[in-house]
Amino acid sequence: MAKISLKGSAMLSPVPPALVSVGTVDSPNVLTVAWTGILASTPPTTYISVRKERFSHHIIKETGEFVINLCTVGLVAAADYCGVKSGKDTDKFKKCSLTAEKAFALSCPTIKESPLCLECKVREVVELGSHDMFIADIVAVDVDEEIMDKKGKIHLEKAGLAAYAHGEYFALGKRIGGFGYTVRKK
Repeated sequence: MAKISLKGSAMLSPVPPALVSVGTVDSPNVLTVAWTGILASTPPTTYISVRKERFSHHIIKETGEFVINLCTVGLVAAADYCGVKSGKDTDKFKKCSLTAEKAFALSCPTIKESPLCLECKVREVVELGSHDMFIADIVAVDVDEEIMDKKGKIHLEKAGLAAYAHGEYFALGKRIGGFGYTVRKK
């Protein structure tokens, strides 16, 4: 297969369309970010990259906390809306029929409709041109009991998660393997 070379761009796909909640349970806001991921497993560390002009940017900077709420197929419309509308002008929780729920370890809310929420405490802010990257410790993981088995294993395949790739949303598909499946003895 022949390839052509394009100029550098943000073409890593798919990514999670993450609903990031900030503020308080009484005064919540939510924005959608696609620039997120895991930086380290010990200690559990993540990041989100947020444009400086976004309404939630200053809230995260002031409070030092946010929650990454995983997006399901059922939450894609909310993720899309929350990615294009500003919390400065709109109560996105109300408009998208989202429920702000008290987090276990933080002051900011989680989204009740999300099956898995990462409660994050900002450790460092790195300025990166168009975005600031908020590097954060994951201080708690809130999991819907319906996607856990009796042994405490999380089954994300039951969550109906969504992905985002180059301007489009997708439902995650069938399982094709597991970590280490190519080297396991049969």
